[in-house]
Amino acid sequence: MDLNFNKNEDHNKLLISDLKRRMAKVKLGGGQKSIEKHHEKGKMTARERIDYLLDPKAKCIEIGAFAGEDMYQSHGGCPSGGVVVKIGYIKGKQCIVVANDATVKAGAWFPITGKKNLRAQEIAIENKLPIIYLVDSAGVYLPMQDEIFPDKEHFGRIFRNNAIMSSMGITQIAAVMGSCVAGGAYLPIMSDEALIVDKTGSIFLAGSYLVKAAIGESIDNETLGGATTHSEISGVTDYKAKDDKDALDRIKSIVDKIGDFDKAGFNRVQPEKPTENPEEIYGILPRNRSDQYDMYDIIKRLVDQSQYDEYKAGYGKTIITCYARIDGWAVGIVANQRHIVKTTGAKTKPTEMQFGGVIYNDSADKATRFIANCNQKKIPLVFLQDVTGFMVGSKSEHSGIIKDGAKMVNAVSNSVVPKFTVIVGNSYGAGNYAMCGKAYDPRLIVAWPSAELAVMSGSSAAKVLLQIEKASLEKQGEKITKDKEDELYNTIKARYDIQVSPYYAAARLWTDAIIDPLDTRTWISMGIEAANHAPIEKQFNLGILQV
Repeated sequence: MDLNFNKNEDHNKLLISDLKRRMAKVKLGGGQKSIEKHHEKGKMTARERIDYLLDPKAKCIEIGAFAGEDMYQSHGGCPSGGVVVKIGYIKGKQCIVVANDATVKAGAWFPITGKKNLRAQEIAIENKLPIIYLVDSAGVYLPMQDEIFPDKEHFGRIFRNNAIMSSMGITQIAAVMGSCVAGGAYLPIMSDEALIVDKTGSIFLAGSYLVKAAIGESIDNETLGGATTHSEISGVTDYKAKDDKDALDRIKSIVDKIGDFDKAGFNRVQPEKPTENPEEIYGILPRNRSDQYDMYDIIKRLVDQSQYDEYKAGYGKTIITCYARIDGWAVGIVANQRHIVKTTGAKTKPTEMQFGGVIYNDSADKATRFIANCNQKKIPLVFLQDVTGFMVGSKSEHSGIIKDGAKMVNAVSNSVVPKFTVIVGNSYGAGNYAMCGKAYDPRLIVAWPSAELAVMSGSSAAKVLLQIEKASLEKQGEKITKDKEDELYNTIKARYDIQVSPYYAAARLWTDAIIDPLDTRTWISMGIEAANHAPIEKQFNLGILQV
């Protein structure tokens, strides 16, 4: 291996170390003291509950682990959005589990909590996956109620989704393992089956203090809405459990008896590992986001036996389109190519040289055709993003880049096979859209630690913003020296760089996770397995196109 490979490897392994450090902090939720207080009440933490519920040693993936990171600092923060969401297996059946983390503000719902819960339900609805709710929440975080309560994508949408999933026949099981108050009380009761843990679980629309204030009745919370009340008097819950483990064991038993599901029928054979070493990705991926590398080298380390069948190999070379298998599943890969060999002959003009990571007319046309083919063949799509956008300039405009780009966006939008997006590097501007960004409904969208998401790169944006800032200051009569200009540029770029970070995106759930590149195969495989629960009911139709 050359020196550049070693430097890249060191850089990317440091990014992985940082990812692991951040994850370790996230897993502490509200902190060690809060965890200890939780245990003193005889309760397991959200993560302990999920770990106990899921099959041991089976693979699982976590959705939105970094939700809320560095947000709500004036309110004390909200690690992981105050809720833990994982896709895993219960008695061999793939399920999604949603557990309130009561070590974070007693499990209260911040705006990002609502968004993360809705994302979990969206995954369940799209894939017709059984969903398990482990409820332990104080309800809406009142200081921010205006940002979580009344809008379409706020708290009330949760219960609307409960009803929609019930009508779709999607299994929903809820265990009340702590507080379940006010509007939140509807969630477990709108599930198919509801359990409650004795002495620690409680359900009521209004607690004892509010009851006293509202109607003058004096009553304690256990009598008002405890496990005995709801299991033996009101009939609100279906099972009473003696403790957390008893409730989780009952859920396992219920899930174990769920019948088989209708399958979408995606093609799968015996999985094979890549013959090229996946760990070499660390050395291939450049430490500088503007440097070139060969995306074929990444693909070979992600797909079974490092083999693929390339579609239109000699045409539209800034996008790679190929058929392959990942963990046995047939996939169609659409990937941005960052390594372009420039022709150096005497007749070559600068406008004819292609730049890696840029989408040209021919590459957009090729991708559109390939996406259509995958839809016809019922092959799930995997997008590997490292895109700086569409090509600009007179030659591209006169060739109709907007029209060809629109065709690709149209194909991505109307695709009916499941789509999975991996942000390897850059994800800028309209390139994010054409390569199946979050707005285009990928079943799962993940980023590697090397990813950057923004309208444009930090340096490009800083140059644009600098000109605006300079013009404003000069209008006020201030003279801008070279030193002052450099200072302004660095300040603007530092501010913008925070926003292009993959952690900034993950905190806001623009991506489902930041993952180690070595975990990419697991995410795609489990994602296709989930999608296989939902037969495709729509026909692929591109609609009207400007040909």
